[in-house]
Order: sequence, then C-alpha cells, then structure tokens
Amino acid sequence: DFLFNFLISHCIKSTISEVFLSIDKMKLAVFATLVAGTAAFAPASQIKQRSTALNAVGKQKLQYVPCISTDDLPAPGSATSGVAGGLAICIAVDPAGKVYALGDKCPPVNQPLSFGNVNDDGTIQDPVLGTKFSLKTGEVVGKWCPAGIGKLIGGLFDPVGVPVYPVKAKGKTVEVQVDVNYKANFEANYWSGLLDAQGKANGKYY
Repeated sequence: DFLFNFLISHCIKSTISEVFLSIDKMKLAVFATLVAGTAAFAPASQIKQRSTALNAVGKQKLQYVPCISTDDLPAPGSATSGVAGGLAICIAVDPAGKVYALGDKCPPVNQPLSFGNVNDDGTIQDPVLGTKFSLKTGEVVGKWCPAGIGKLIGGLFDPVGVPVYPVKAKGKTVEVQVDVNYKANFEANYWSGLLDAQGKANGKYY
C-alpha cells in the first residue's frame, strides 16, 4: 500500500508540474505575440525610413469618399467600422448624437477601436487595454493602457493616439476625408523595400 500510494502521489505531482509548465509557456507565447504586434505603433522618432527612391513618390490627395450608409450609423454612445480609401475607419457617435471618424486600430496591439465604448466625456475607450482617445483629436486622454494585459505591455511603448478624419453626410452616405493615395504610397514603399534588399529600387544592382 505504501509503495502504491507513493507512486500515485509522484505521478500526480509530475502531472501538475507539467500542466503549470504548459500554462507558463502559453502565457509567454501570447505575450510575445502581443509585443510583436506593437511594432507597427512605435513612435515615428524610433522608426528609421528606408532609403529608397520611392519614398518621395506619390503626393497626398485629400478627398471625401464613401465609408458607410447613413442607415448603418450606430446609436448614440456607440461605434461601428467602415472602410474609406482603403483605410479602416471607426465611425463613433457620442451620446449627444455628433458623429466622428477615427482610425480603427488601437495602439499598441491593433484591436478594433470600433469595439470600444463611446463615453460622455468626449472619448472612445480601447475595449481591451482601456486607453481613452479623444473623439476630436485622437490623442490619449488619461492613463495609457490601464486595464488588463495593458499594464504589462503599456510601459514598453510611449503613449500614441489614433488619426482623426473630417466626416460628413452626403445623401444616404457617410463620407470621410482621407488621403486616397495613402494605400498606394504605402504599398510602393513596401515593394521598394523588398527590391532594396536584393539590389536597388530603380532596378539596378550594387
């Protein structure tokens, strides 16, 4: 009996140790994934521009483009998502009924801002990390990443806001003013960077 009980106890302890080790590894993997996703939101001063011929190609072109139907406008105090000029847009309506347009990606981990709460203090709140952003300016209001896992990763990055865009209703459509060349210029810089990794962006080689 003593030997049997000893073996059972040893097996249980080994199993429990393996379970906790697996949980620790899972937490580490999740944390690493979130940190990797924050790279896109590093402050501009920390991002080095590639030296390519296409960086200066393409001028900014601002114009109003359709985003969502007025029938799809959310109720006051809530938000919804749309696309304008290839950009993900958060359409938010404050409790008084005023409509705002912001970038729909929350720094620093890229979750949709349109899932957040629209507050009566003129802010919209990150649904995961708890950061509040001004509906008018997109700037951070109050504490940076104060909730949940934000307490762990928020300290790794400087507070950064989200872009805001002029918005208006035209007939049955909500239009947002964006740079319609932004997506094309971004893709041009991306492919230019790939070319630079092999030779020169202008097709020549070193």
